[in-house]
Amino acid sequence: MSTLFVAWRSPEPSRSWFPIGRLDAENPSSFIFRYTQGALDAETHAGFKPLVSFPDFRKRYESNQLFPVFKNRVLDPARKDFKEYLGWLDLDPAHSDPIEILALTGGERQTDSLEVFPRILKRADQTFSCRFFLHGLRHVSDAGRATANALAAETPLQVAVELNNPVGPLAIQLQTTDCHMIGWAPRYLVQDLIAGINEHPMVSAKVVRVNEHGAPLARRILIELTGTLPASFEPMSGAQFRLLAA
Repeated sequence: MSTLFVAWRSPEPSRSWFPIGRLDAENPSSFIFRYTQGALDAETHAGFKPLVSFPDFRKRYESNQLFPVFKNRVLDPARKDFKEYLGWLDLDPAHSDPIEILALTGGERQTDSLEVFPRILKRADQTFSCRFFLHGLRHVSDAGRATANALAAETPLQVAVELNNPVGPLAIQLQTTDCHMIGWAPRYLVQDLIAGINEHPMVSAKVVRVNEHGAPLARRILIELTGTLPASFEPMSGAQFRLLAA
């Protein structure tokens, strides 16, 4: 089973992110959506209302097709540039999976404040791995951007905790081995990574793919992160991730 969480960003001035729902894909013809406790928190603190497609916070929604609100966030396979698009994601065009695509792209659209992200799974040996596109490339220095664009696949990177990020209290930086800051990990990884780093400071990153300049900045550099989490810690299991329907 593959799992994605859905996050909602509140309006200004706070622009806070809340994990409001969970999408489970049990197989290519079985999809389940349920709200999480984060939706109620977002309702209380930021005025969040149920999504039009899922009007009841307490209901379990099932479908034999991917719900339109998610399907519409994946590039149409009929488009001529679909194969190139999958190439940017380092996915096999012969086995394209919309859930896998959404996990890498986040499914963001200009018309709403939703984003999806994959559930991080801890293996039996406490290790984990995940892939994501480098965040914040437009916000680093010109030198940092040039360094990032010159990277090659398999280049190792350093992982560092940033204590004074203006967007949030904590962030995870990615740096070259000679300490050039090139961007950040996604916000959804911060809490779990810091929990892992505190007890098992064995987290590493590498470049998977650097896309040509024709790719948007948000799809320019694909990263793989690996590490170990504490035996007592289960990622993405806090109160805001608790399901509201069975």
